[in-house]
Amino acid sequence: MQLTASTPQLLSGQLRVWCNGRLYDDPHQATVASTDHGLIVGDGVFEALKVTERGAFAVHRHLDRLSRSAAALGLVPPDHFQIRDAIDAVLEGRDFPLGKLRITYTGGRGPLGSEAPYGPTTLIVALAPADPAPPISSIVTAPWTRNEHGALAGVKSISYAENVRALRYAAEHEAGEAIFLNTAGHLCEGTGTNIFVVFDDTVVTPPLSSGPLAGITRDLIMEWSRVEEWDLTLQEAKRADEVFLTSSMRNIQGIERWDDHTFGPSHSVTAALGRRFAECSEDDLDP
Repeated sequence: MQLTASTPQLLSGQLRVWCNGRLYDDPHQATVASTDHGLIVGDGVFEALKVTERGAFAVHRHLDRLSRSAAALGLVPPDHFQIRDAIDAVLEGRDFPLGKLRITYTGGRGPLGSEAPYGPTTLIVALAPADPAPPISSIVTAPWTRNEHGALAGVKSISYAENVRALRYAAEHEAGEAIFLNTAGHLCEGTGTNIFVVFDDTVVTPPLSSGPLAGITRDLIMEWSRVEEWDLTLQEAKRADEVFLTSSMRNIQGIERWDDHTFGPSHSVTAALGRRFAECSEDDLDP
């Protein structure tokens, strides 16, 4: 976390951390071993959930994906009951309407290399307030590609340095997100988002075979609305009438500019999907 003038207040009052069985009054005290394999080699997985006044959204879907990611890395299966208890602990007494809850799960202590960790596993659940995402943003194409055939394709791994670099690239180009193509030259995903394009009334997103993470918001939109999966080149995608991103914290976010290409002022399909998503989310906190 980058230290700013407001950071101490956040750490002392608003950031709540549960780590390995204990809720800490002072999040500075919630530490892990210097040999934790998540720190040493990024051997871990995570989930990020939206928290509203009603509670954490889509918990069971996030926990199921956490387990799939852990299995892909060969980690011991996480204990969903323990995680739910930790979520309840950090949520209790919160005094902000919107928050971000992060579950981090690593192999625990291990060697100073890529051999398997010794364990036991490390589990951290942390909660902090969040600001609503703007309804409209801009994107740029990342100069790097996603490997749709790699060991981490579709895995929500804590090895996020590539995403950090790409998001910094987006900021340097006055954009809110960077979009990766895969090794075949097809549209893949953003650093922390799924991407959708709209042709007339047809909503399209890349198939999972193209390498994107199976986003929770992506899955729900595909269940609640009609969406098709196509492989698209960058040129094909930019010919769309509308483009939008999805993620747990952005929900559905329209795109007004992609690199040097701008989209028309109408975002009618995106807006309609946003209303549909909000209505369905309100009806069921854990769909």
